[in-house]
Amino acid sequence: MSKLTKNQKLALEKIEAGKAYSLMEASALVKEITTTKFDASVDVDVRLGVDPRKANQMVRGVVSLPHGTGKQIRVLALCTPDKEAEATAAGADYVGLDEYINKIKGGWTDVDVIITMPSIMGKIGALGRVLGPRGLMPNPKSGTVTNEIGNAVKEVKQGKIDFKVDKAGIVHTSIGKISFNPEQIKDNAKEFITTLIKLKPSSAKGTYIKSIYLSSTMSPGIKIDPKSVDEL
Repeated sequence: MSKLTKNQKLALEKIEAGKAYSLMEASALVKEITTTKFDASVDVDVRLGVDPRKANQMVRGVVSLPHGTGKQIRVLALCTPDKEAEATAAGADYVGLDEYINKIKGGWTDVDVIITMPSIMGKIGALGRVLGPRGLMPNPKSGTVTNEIGNAVKEVKQGKIDFKVDKAGIVHTSIGKISFNPEQIKDNAKEFITTLIKLKPSSAKGTYIKSIYLSSTMSPGIKIDPKSVDEL
């Protein structure tokens, strides 16, 4: 096991062992314990009391973060010519169809989100082997397959993210940057966690939110008291 650096030791000393912090306390503390020279991402990990192997306990959804993600999201709009102007006006970084489908077939995936139309999904299905492993495959459930191309592009640019529970029953996502102030981190985290709670499957029994941790890139995790989310 590698030795802790001086900064890592100082960060751990600021976290009280065994304590579950309020969401507001954790949002301020995560800034204190982050020493990276770059603008680190702020992440939330939530362990759910579900069995993702069962279709009726799969948790998946989208959320629009009040303060955005802090990232420059590169959006590709694969659309028909009559929708190209709408996509461009909404802020899509790349707009087109066949030329980008061919680029993707050749291995190009330098985008963060792909938005397309239902009528085009037949063409895009063949790209599953390239897009699927990278989490780039458009999906109606995440709002990335729609005829409202302009609205979809705007929402993604403004901070809409999609998420789903993994095989271990954990939902992990980035909800901002360490340059955000504590209030912004708290607001974004609360919006995400509240959305998760609303998505509780009716078939899930027992404790639904088992644990919540807030961290930044390379920082220790800060345990959050789930009850504090309801109190805000």
